[in-house]
Amino acid sequence: MKSRWDDHYAQSLNNDPLALRVYTSRLLGQEPDLVLHGGGNTSVKATVANFFGEPEEVLYVKGSGWDLATIEAPGFAPVRLSVLQKLAALEQLTDSQMVTQQRAAMLDPHAPNPSVEAILHAIIPFKFVDHTHADGVVTLTNTPQGAALVRQIYGDRVLLIPYVMPGFILARKIWELTQGIDWSQYEGMILLNHGIFSFADDARTAYETMIKLVSEAEDYLTAQGAVTFALGDTPPATESDLESDLLTLARVRRQVSVVKGAAMVAQWDQRPEAVGFAQLPQVASIATRGPITPDHVIRTKLIPVVIEPDNPTAAIDTYAQAYGEYFQRHSDGQLTMLDPAPRWAVWPGQGTIAFDRSLKAAQIITDIIEHTRRTIQMGEALGGWTALGERDLFEMEYWELEQAKLGKGGAGAEFQGKVVLVTGAASGIGKACAEYFHSQGAAVLGVDLNAETPTILNKTGLVGLVGDVTDEGAIRGAIAATVRHFGGLDIVVSNAGIFPPGQTLEHLDADVWERSLAINLVSQRALLRYAIPFLKQGLDPAIVFVASRNVLAPGPGAAAYSVAKAGLTQLARVAALELAGDGVRVNVVHPDCVYDTGIWTTEVLEGRAQKYGLTVEEYKARNLLKQPVTSLEVARMVATLAGSVFAKTTGAQVPIDGGSDRVI
Repeated sequence: MKSRWDDHYAQSLNNDPLALRVYTSRLLGQEPDLVLHGGGNTSVKATVANFFGEPEEVLYVKGSGWDLATIEAPGFAPVRLSVLQKLAALEQLTDSQMVTQQRAAMLDPHAPNPSVEAILHAIIPFKFVDHTHADGVVTLTNTPQGAALVRQIYGDRVLLIPYVMPGFILARKIWELTQGIDWSQYEGMILLNHGIFSFADDARTAYETMIKLVSEAEDYLTAQGAVTFALGDTPPATESDLESDLLTLARVRRQVSVVKGAAMVAQWDQRPEAVGFAQLPQVASIATRGPITPDHVIRTKLIPVVIEPDNPTAAIDTYAQAYGEYFQRHSDGQLTMLDPAPRWAVWPGQGTIAFDRSLKAAQIITDIIEHTRRTIQMGEALGGWTALGERDLFEMEYWELEQAKLGKGGAGAEFQGKVVLVTGAASGIGKACAEYFHSQGAAVLGVDLNAETPTILNKTGLVGLVGDVTDEGAIRGAIAATVRHFGGLDIVVSNAGIFPPGQTLEHLDADVWERSLAINLVSQRALLRYAIPFLKQGLDPAIVFVASRNVLAPGPGAAAYSVAKAGLTQLARVAALELAGDGVRVNVVHPDCVYDTGIWTTEVLEGRAQKYGLTVEEYKARNLLKQPVTSLEVARMVATLAGSVFAKTTGAQVPIDGGSDRVI
């Protein structure tokens, strides 16, 4: 590990302590081997003027919800140092009382809640304090000989602290252990099974001491040959094998969601390190000993589930039962049990899987799993990977500060954790559908012929894929990509279509007729064929076909379009009959007067208006409500049909056309 310190940049900060604190915090946060996703904390002590202009000693400490990699000055909570030091001297203090008193001692009531380690930072008598969960250090201390290894590497240069629950208990313990010591003789402090602290009166020394101490741990691991990781070889699977694996993934994700009681996204990691780890003969033993640091248990739970290839869902049910027993073993009868669903899985021979309510949250777990895999293997190479005892981990998972959050969580967005595939997603109704479902919590893959689709749909949990719906291989690939990205498939929005040039039957060109049928109707067979097996493993699965008002009220010169959309509607009716027994709902929306889409070019509008003997504005206001329909309004209707409002409806056809006298 190398120092990233930049003298030129640091000098531009003019010795501003908070600016320097932000700078080195970000340097630490840029090293995933030091901290991950909100882990670690940093602080700086400074003298500032209060509201009355009086000088006060404060501790600027990382606030709750901030990540060191991206933290800004507002991410540090200013807390009166004297109050924190007084709190450390108390013999007893609950963590909820601690949080209240820390917040009451803040100079800025709008700042985030101070870190639960604020008191500990306050009693360390140096200006800058850095705390990380460095992989190298955690590896050493998660072995039976951890304390001895720390002494062997660092001698008496670091304070060595046995594991103590974070928060006030830890701060009080260190306060007791360090009464009367000479802090200047120590370069840092190592907390067994937890992490490492460095400190100094200037930002650079504190930061570079952290880098130095962690590097020494890494050098030791290298010397012991403990940095070689199993790499898996994943030969190309046949299409049949791939479909079988993806169906297994969809079943696993569905069962995890059922146990959770809410839809979950599943992120399958097939990178060589993930597959290599999952191929280890002893993986079921070493992966289930506990997290590498107790901080991770909040996101990952105690252990992963190990998938049984022959009966993948049974392992999840067994896991849930075991979790309930674990809770009963340690609960005092006053706690509320968290859901018993696993947050990650080892899939022997196939890699690892992360589960959470959004792709962003699942990605955080994937990152934690990556470091967990590596640390476990390093620990095994040192003579045996161990973790904290079950009781200590339970206390962390059911910490009163975490329990207090249970009553604060809302119901979430309508489609949180659901997985949606949208065709024709790069513009118009399709793009509006993809974006609306995503805004309501869904993970969405949109496929479109437009080469810019990946750029147009490019957000976390919103993936764009280029594909031609008339290419059966492309449709099959889009469905496979959806399941591979998100773990399953719950909702299909069949929107891809074209509006061919208006031609009367007498002059209807064969290629116009064939192209309309191919895109608007024939392509739907492949979409259904390859989507149905995954929808049967989906959560409240639904298909919504975007048809047209022309099905119910065709117009002259639109045979190619009207016939294709009528066939699509009939196909949807048959699908509703066939799939009802599997719980898959199939409904149709009939839009009209949607003029903010790509098919309604100026030329098309003028041509259609002329055919009816109207001006363009008269043509656009030809519905009963005299109002055009927007793509977003259609998207909301599509989402409503796919959602809970229509949970007991299948085979329905719903117009959204501003009112058509011909339909009514």
